[in-house]
Amino acid sequence: MPLSSLRAVLLGASGLALASGARAASLLLTGATLHTASGPVLTDATLLVRDGKIAAVGARPAEAADQTIDLKGQHLFPGLIAPVTVLGLLEIDGVRATRDTTEVGDYHPDVFSWMAVNPDSELIPVARANGYTHAQPVPLGGVVSGQSGVIALSGWTIEDLAIRRTAALHVFWPSFALDTTPKDRAPDKEKWKSPEDQSKDRDKKLKEVDDFFTEAAAYAKAKTAAKGAATSKAVPAWEAMFPVLRGEVPLFLHADETRQIRSAVGWAAKRGFRSVVAGGRDAWKVADFLATNRVGVVYEHVFSQPARDDDAYDVHFSAPGRLAKAGVKVAFSDGTDRFGASSIRNVPYAAAQAAAFGLSRDEALRGLTLYPAQMLGVEDRLGSLEVGKEASFFVADGDILDIRSHVTRMWIAGKEVGLESRHTRLYEKYRNRPKAP
Repeated sequence: MPLSSLRAVLLGASGLALASGARAASLLLTGATLHTASGPVLTDATLLVRDGKIAAVGARPAEAADQTIDLKGQHLFPGLIAPVTVLGLLEIDGVRATRDTTEVGDYHPDVFSWMAVNPDSELIPVARANGYTHAQPVPLGGVVSGQSGVIALSGWTIEDLAIRRTAALHVFWPSFALDTTPKDRAPDKEKWKSPEDQSKDRDKKLKEVDDFFTEAAAYAKAKTAAKGAATSKAVPAWEAMFPVLRGEVPLFLHADETRQIRSAVGWAAKRGFRSVVAGGRDAWKVADFLATNRVGVVYEHVFSQPARDDDAYDVHFSAPGRLAKAGVKVAFSDGTDRFGASSIRNVPYAAAQAAAFGLSRDEALRGLTLYPAQMLGVEDRLGSLEVGKEASFFVADGDILDIRSHVTRMWIAGKEVGLESRHTRLYEKYRNRPKAP
C-alpha cells in the first residue's frame, strides 16, 4: 500500500475513533457507486439506514436523515463474509496458548466453535480492514468436528459477536487416496499397509460415519416418541444433532478429491441432508453432479499448486468459473490451516483471480457476500444491499476485487467501526521513530 494511501486511511480511522460504535437513528449515504450483489450496480446512488437496517436503496428518499455523508467517487459494498475460517480461534500457530481450534476425539457434534472465539483477537481488525464484517469460525478435529456459528467482527464479548449460534455441522469426510508406496520403500515399515488394507480401513470409517448418524436419528425418534413420558438422561452429543436431523442447518462436508466429494455428497443426498462442500479442490471435475444435487462449494484452492503432474497451471484459477458455468454457487475461503486466520484479508484477491480466468465479476462478488450468506442461512439479513437487511457494509475507493483499492469506512449493524489494526499502529509507531542525527 502506498504510504500516502495508508496515511489517508489512518487519518480517517483516527477521526472515527470516538464515533466508533455510535449509531445515528438514520443515516443517508449519497453519491456512491452501490454494488448491491443481488442486483445491478447503481451509480451515483443513495442508501438510507434507519435503526441499523437498510431502509432505501437507489433514488434519494424524500425524508431527511439525522446524518448525511457524501461518498462521491467512492464504492459501497455489502460486508464480506468468511464462510470457512479459524479467525478468532487461532492467533499465533506457534504459540499453543493461542490455538483453540481442535477438539480431542473423532465425534463431537456438541462442540460449538463460537464459544471459543477470542473477541480481542488482533486478526479480527486486520480482516475488517479489507472489508470483512462477518465470519464462520470452524471447529477442527476428528470426523464430526462440531458446530459453527456466524459472528460479526465487532463486539465486546462472544455473545455480542454471535449473530447465529448454530449455522452448520462440520464433517471431515474420510480420504479416498491410497498410498501405493511398496513396503521396501516405506519410511516406516511397521506402519505400512497394503492398498487393500487401506481400502478396508476407509470403508470402515465410512460405515462409522453412517452408523453415527443412524444412531443420532434413532435417539431423536425415541425422544419424540417418549415426549411427555419419563425418559432417560439426555445425551448432549445426540441432542446437538437435532437441528441437522430436522434440516434446520446444513452439513459442511470437507472434501477435496473427486471420489471423496462424490461419496460425501451422495451420502448426504441419500439421507436427505442439505450440504455444502468445503475445500473442493477437484469439485470442478464433478460440477454437473454438484449442480444436480444443488450443492454449493466453498472453494479454498485458487492459489494452491496443481495437485497432479498433468494438471494445467491454471487449473485452480479457472475452477470457480467452471463450477459457476455448471450452475454451482461458489463462495471463497482460505481454509483452516495455520495461516487461515491471518490471510483472510487476501481472499478477495482469490475471487479476483478467478474472475480473470472465467468467472464473471458479479459471481466473484457474490462469492464473497451473498453466496456465503445463503450457505450459512443468514441471507435474510446479510450478503447484499437490499431494503430490510442489516446495515453491514463498507466503503472503498475502488473495486474490492482490485488489489489497489482501499477500504475507507465500515458499518456493522448500522454502527460505524474503526479500521485501525496492529498494522496501522505499527505503521504509526515506526513512522514517528526518532531520526538519526
